[in-house]
Amino acid sequence: MNEAARELKTKSEEIGRVVTSMHPLVPKIGDAGAQGEIYKALFELTKQVEVVKKHLLKLERRDDSTLL
Repeated sequence: MNEAARELKTKSEEIGRVVTSMHPLVPKIGDAGAQGEIYKALFELTKQVEVVKKHLLKLERRDDSTLL
């Protein structure tokens, strides 16, 4: 895996941790409508970060297979 891919992986993991840390804060805003929309947005962020991580994992596996 090249340096750019490694950095993308690291940044994706950081984003995942930040998004996860946001979940407990949502109920504290006290507005059910806003909470629902924020949860939806956090879910979409999580999905998209997972897409990035999945593609990086495929790339990593492809790079490893060329070493054999």
